[in-house]
Amino acid sequence: MSEALLTVSGLTMRFGGLLAVDQVEFEVRKNEVFAIIGPNGAGKTTVFNCVGGFYKPTTGAIVMGNKPITGLPSHKVARHGLVRTFQNVRLFKNLTVLENLLVAQHTHMETGLLQGLLKLPSFRHSEANAKKQAVQWLDFMGIREYANREAGNLAYGHQRRLEIARCMITQPRLLMLDEPAAGLNPQEKRELQALIDQLRREYGVAVLLIEHDMSLVMGVSDRILVMEHGKPIITGLPQEVRTDPRVIKAYLGE
Repeated sequence: MSEALLTVSGLTMRFGGLLAVDQVEFEVRKNEVFAIIGPNGAGKTTVFNCVGGFYKPTTGAIVMGNKPITGLPSHKVARHGLVRTFQNVRLFKNLTVLENLLVAQHTHMETGLLQGLLKLPSFRHSEANAKKQAVQWLDFMGIREYANREAGNLAYGHQRRLEIARCMITQPRLLMLDEPAAGLNPQEKRELQALIDQLRREYGVAVLLIEHDMSLVMGVSDRILVMEHGKPIITGLPQEVRTDPRVIKAYLGE
C-alpha cells in the first residue's frame, strides 16, 4: 500500500442550518486515481471546495503530505502541490492558448518586477524557459497548432485539455478534476481516460476526481468513495462499489 498524499478526516461543512457534508474521511495515495461519486446533492463539490481552499470547513482536518492545509485559501493550497479544474472551464478566454500557460507559471518564475522592467538576463532566461515549458505541454495535449488562438475560440474539448495543461504546468503532486467529462462526446471521453492514465504514469501525479460518467469512473479509478446526502456510503475498489447494494439504492432507489 502506497503512502497517503492527501488525508481528509472528520470533514464537516455547514451552511447556516444546512449540514452539507457530514464526517467525510478518505485518503488519496501517491500515484493513485481516486474518485468521489454520488447522486446530485450528495456533497461532492462541497468536499472538493473544502479540499481546494475555496471553503473553510466547519470541522475536520485536511493534510497534504505531512502539512496541514485546513482552511488555507486556494492560492496557498496550490503552493503545497494541489491544483484543480472546474466543472465550468475557467480559462483567460481573451488571452491566447500560449499566454494562458505563461500566466499559470508566474508564481514559479524566479524573477521580480525590477528584473522584468529592466529585461535583465535572469528575466529573459526565466521567460524563455516558461515558453519552452508551455510549448512542451501544448505538444503533450495535442493543441500546439492553436498556440496563438484566443482560448475562448477553442473547441470545448480542447479547452478542457488546455485547462488540465494549465494545472500540470505548475508541477502539482495532486490534480483535482471536477467533472472533466462534462460536455465531451464519447470519443473525447475515451481520450480523457487515456490522458488521465498517461499523466499518472509519466508524471507521477495523483488524481482526485468528481465525475458522473460511470464508464470513465470505473475505467480510470483505483478506488472510489460514494457519497449520499453529505455522508460517505462506501470506499472501495471499482468492482466492490459497482455491486454494493447501498450504492445501487442511492442511485436507483429501493
